[in-house]
Amino acid sequence: MTEYVDPHARPKRDLVQAMMRGLKGRCPACGEGKLFRAFLKVNNHCPHCREALYHQRADDLPAYLTIVVVGHIVVPAMLYVEKAYAPALWLHAAIWLPMTVILSLLFIQPIKGATVGMQWAAYMHGFDPHSPDAKLGEDRS
Repeated sequence: MTEYVDPHARPKRDLVQAMMRGLKGRCPACGEGKLFRAFLKVNNHCPHCREALYHQRADDLPAYLTIVVVGHIVVPAMLYVEKAYAPALWLHAAIWLPMTVILSLLFIQPIKGATVGMQWAAYMHGFDPHSPDAKLGEDRS
């Protein structure tokens, strides 16, 4: 008896490894090529393994997650400083506004990379070679 083999079966991709590679700004497939060509612009293809990356649709998820992460760092710190030292409002503004901006800029790119890695590992948005989305052109910027 012959065993049926699904022609559309996909090899399992390691979610944690793909997200960690994306977090480091590396291609989720090979871990070698750069994921970003600019601060938040994802390369159309990995410069090392040529994996197509233009399918990614990170959209607003990295921004939302950055807000959550930065908020969980800044708000408790701000409340602690207010309770312990009660500084003037101008000092709060001088400390927490720049800290919020700096932390947001530090976290947004790694979070976007991890999002792209998650999408790649889960075969989302055209990363599945058998999906209709995979046939879309590369004219995305």
